[in-house]
Amino acid sequence: MYTIVDIETTGGKFNEEGITEIAIYKFDGHEVVDQFISLVNPEREIQPFVVNLTGINSKMLKNAPKFYEIAKRIVEITEDTILVAHNAQFDYRILKTEFKRLGFPFKRQTLCTVELSKDLIPDQKSYSLGKLVRSLGIPVTDRHRASGDALATVKLFKLLLTKDTNKTIIKESIKKEPKFQMEPRLIDIIDNLTSVTGVYYMYKADGELIYIGKSKNIKNRVNQHFTGTTPKSKKMQAQVAAVKYEATGSELVALLKESEEIKRNKPILNRALRRSIFTHALYSFIDHNGYINLTIDKADGRKPCITTFSTRQSGRHFLEKMVEQFNLCQKLAGIYKTKTSCFHYEVKKCEGACIQKESPEDYNKRVQQLLDKYSYKNKNMVIIDRGREVDERSAILIENGIFKGFGFYNLNYQINNLEILQTIITPMENNRDQQHIIQSYLRKNKRLKIINL
Repeated sequence: MYTIVDIETTGGKFNEEGITEIAIYKFDGHEVVDQFISLVNPEREIQPFVVNLTGINSKMLKNAPKFYEIAKRIVEITEDTILVAHNAQFDYRILKTEFKRLGFPFKRQTLCTVELSKDLIPDQKSYSLGKLVRSLGIPVTDRHRASGDALATVKLFKLLLTKDTNKTIIKESIKKEPKFQMEPRLIDIIDNLTSVTGVYYMYKADGELIYIGKSKNIKNRVNQHFTGTTPKSKKMQAQVAAVKYEATGSELVALLKESEEIKRNKPILNRALRRSIFTHALYSFIDHNGYINLTIDKADGRKPCITTFSTRQSGRHFLEKMVEQFNLCQKLAGIYKTKTSCFHYEVKKCEGACIQKESPEDYNKRVQQLLDKYSYKNKNMVIIDRGREVDERSAILIENGIFKGFGFYNLNYQINNLEILQTIITPMENNRDQQHIIQSYLRKNKRLKIINL
């Protein structure tokens, strides 16, 4: 089973293009058995020359579905098929890029009708779709529109199937995954990067992924790598042949994606971040007098904690601020060792919980405020942060205290219930590192919008 695909895009820099129109025809070798055609809102500008070529402009796409809204249909119609396109490397790359933005891997076997035509119909003056089908007497309507070009490719592919009498050329031409090719535009890597927040990926010439990083300014960060004098920077300079990136808008999304991608891919130059990124945690316990005590200790995954830290020092610094903010007792917070009253009680900044002068009920209420603020255990909430575009926001979903993933939404839409959120969320693994990243980010960015569901 085959799916013949044609995609129209916005044009622009390599791997920054967006889809404006897509047409997919499911073809069983004899006839079309299913089809999907749609305009797509690319959420980015269309290059003027593309508007002139295709006739597709931003006004036409204003109410068109965004890619995430049609992604499921694309997966369903192409599943267990060989993806066929005229210059398949381009269409397949665009689809992979769009799915990668959603956090999903998209892998299909591919066939290129340009390559097949050169093998089965040699000596043609041109192998561009328009000139080739005209020379073969294949009618084509709506040239440079996805549906018209895809239908022309269906007819061309049908002809190629009949010409491959031994059924060997097409079989041998199927590619499981196009080989990594260094794009001409990537020769000058820095010039082809932009100053956006996101995750970047460094590759060797053979396509091996050797480093993953995140930055609030990818172009500047990669420039630092390429001008650095550390042993790691020198290895990058010697080995890197291409840098690709994915914009996230939100630094929190970039941190979460970087952590998951490093654990999944284990790039050779990311040794440090393969391990857990936190060492200490904040724990609570109730003493024999009924007061909630706090303590910073080495992180132990076997027991529940409130929040985590990269070092003991950062944990202690956090506790000191919380003692001030919530008017807590230094002794019960574990930062002032004494058998009597704490120093803050002597200077009238502690209500006396350290010597049982303040009741456990009154003291514990303030401690509980701290626990509720910095722990999302059993909570249903959404952290709202920046998006990739001005009119977009990112949403990080916590459901029953478990990190579920992230998604992006347009400001014209209200995100206020789980059902809507679950449709836009890209699932991610919930582990201790991801929890640490979220908790640490919440501590440092106090103005973040949080919606409790």
